[in-house]
Amino acid sequence: MIEGFQTPDYVFAASWEVCNKVGGIYTVLSTQANTLQSKFHDRLFYIGPDIWKGKDNPLFEESDNLCAAWREYATEKDGLLVRVGRWNVPGRPIVILVDYQPYFPYKNEIYTDMWNRFQVDSLHAYGDYDDSSMFAYATGKVVESFYRFNLTETDKVVFQAHEWMTGMAALYLQATVPEIATVFTTHATSIGRSIAGNNKPLYDYLFAYNGDQMAQELNMQSKHSIEKQTAHYVDCFTTVSQITNNECKELLDKPADAILMNGFEDDFVPKGATYAGKRKRARVLMLRIANCLLGEELDDDVLIIGTSGRYEFKNKGIDVFLEALNRLNRDKNLQKKVLALVSVPGWVGDPREDLQQRLKSKEKFTTPLQCPLITHWLHDMTHDQVLDMLKYLDLNNRPTDRVKVIFVPCYLDGKDGIVNKNYYDVVPGLDLSVYPSYYEPWGYTPLESVAFHVPTVTTDLAGFGLWVNSLRNQHGIEDGVQVLHRSDYNYSEVADGVKDTISLFSTKTKEEVKEIRRRAGQVAEQALWKYFIQNYYDAYDIALRHAMKRLLG
Repeated sequence: MIEGFQTPDYVFAASWEVCNKVGGIYTVLSTQANTLQSKFHDRLFYIGPDIWKGKDNPLFEESDNLCAAWREYATEKDGLLVRVGRWNVPGRPIVILVDYQPYFPYKNEIYTDMWNRFQVDSLHAYGDYDDSSMFAYATGKVVESFYRFNLTETDKVVFQAHEWMTGMAALYLQATVPEIATVFTTHATSIGRSIAGNNKPLYDYLFAYNGDQMAQELNMQSKHSIEKQTAHYVDCFTTVSQITNNECKELLDKPADAILMNGFEDDFVPKGATYAGKRKRARVLMLRIANCLLGEELDDDVLIIGTSGRYEFKNKGIDVFLEALNRLNRDKNLQKKVLALVSVPGWVGDPREDLQQRLKSKEKFTTPLQCPLITHWLHDMTHDQVLDMLKYLDLNNRPTDRVKVIFVPCYLDGKDGIVNKNYYDVVPGLDLSVYPSYYEPWGYTPLESVAFHVPTVTTDLAGFGLWVNSLRNQHGIEDGVQVLHRSDYNYSEVADGVKDTISLFSTKTKEEVKEIRRRAGQVAEQALWKYFIQNYYDAYDIALRHAMKRLLG
């Protein structure tokens, strides 16, 4: 019998997105770091891929002193190519970046071993599978080396693998260092995302889908296999919401042992006069871009709304958002003009020179540019889902249209050539954000929105939306978040729900809007890491108990 709550002495967490900003998992890890660092101090290690070799990575500060003795040992005795430093985020945790390229020549032997030990099927691998798996294998080697050099079996150690990309690291450690407790977190099942993205109904038929069979049909066997086998073999399998847990049960044949909801830190959300200044500057810029594109002057009373995130047209509900704007354009109840921004990175080419020229001048423009819908040219303007749907809906930003739509098809990284502001400097300028997701395991974008006091519309197919529904005093947009019911087949109702919410919002007085914004901020405060981190500690406890049982035989 293992007495008492088990807390690790050392925690290792691996992800493709450590010091590598790709998507939502970067936000999970970079915002939780401060909370975990304050508990474990420098016994917390994040491990990421060294894909910035020879280039300056602003997120990573290399150090010659950190773990110097082990690093020398790892290089000389174990042949590992690692760089050690700190992650340039609040908490500044230690990071180990590993070069996984040397393992490619041994790929087939590694895959054979994974098949023999854990039935991981790598036969059908393609695309990013090899890169991810070699990084995962190298990560396992790094943790093993660190453990052998620095620690003993009396040290309680947890290794957490995020997403299928690092699953092989957890399995490698299970086989070679059974003393280490393993946690695996899937943020979205690869097969669930694929079913949804391929326009198959996911939710009503979830009970009837066979994960292995669907993986074969959708050519996803290898990713599905590593994800499923890791879920079954690790000491503690976790996911991020009840919605995704339903997928895990049905598609991976394994329910999660713990649910790790994605928390948030508000340390980058400006306060007071700084916030007011950012909001004002963002609005001035958006209205200026609109004037230069549309040749129409919108006053500051215009309702600025937006959607953003990954370019998954159906999964993220971009299609529903555009349909809602189409209906809103004809809605008699709409009290204000609307400027809608669709900020999703597409196959972007160059910033528009004609738009850049206009932005440089001080002139107010009265004639639109050719194609007044987009800020940057795309490599393929004729096969883009957003432009195609705008054309189909005949949303062309005519002077008579009360709803204007601007597609910003690039990452808002501060240097795109048109907006030239970071995403977090643009968000405060919005009046309302809309994320009518069909497939959204958690949903950071609506959470980020309310953290910036921008009320948001989401659905109950997003983990975040489900969580908001569980809060008391949450009854719609008046409380900062409107959660619309979404299913496999109610696209039209959701589009109407979005339209009606925006219409309703347009009738609010300044005082009412101020109160709604305050309540939006209150929702975000309940999702801070200090409240959600306990779920991680529970997962560590489960993993450590299982590892101890394994060792006791």
